[in-house]
Amino acid sequence: MPQRFASPRNREAYYALVWEIVRQIPKGRVATYGQIGGMIPPPEGMNDKDYLAWAARWVGGAMANCPSDVPWQRVINAQGKISLRPGGAQKQRQLLEDEGLRFDAQERIDLKQFGWDVPAPEWRIANGLRES
Repeated sequence: MPQRFASPRNREAYYALVWEIVRQIPKGRVATYGQIGGMIPPPEGMNDKDYLAWAARWVGGAMANCPSDVPWQRVINAQGKISLRPGGAQKQRQLLEDEGLRFDAQERIDLKQFGWDVPAPEWRIANGLRES
């Protein structure tokens, strides 16, 4: 059974990296919590399996605490849906629709059509992220 990791050891640094990644998502595109977490190497002393089990939750924590210059609306769940947050789901939907994204009858965004292809390899390497 994996250990419980409520938050990254250096939460401030982790959150700052998440926010910098999210700032790279272009208007009209979305990324998932897990996609963003998967770009970040596991913290020292944590194995890949445990990290990947917690990464999406940690990214969610970062997004719940992000500064106003982070386009938080562009991060959705792996099903292509908006994750519920108090008072924010309708606003997030409106912001995404204003950027040209469309929701299907199941309230999902087509990740094949609107998904982000991630930053260029040079940017990822320069920022200490995984290459792929």
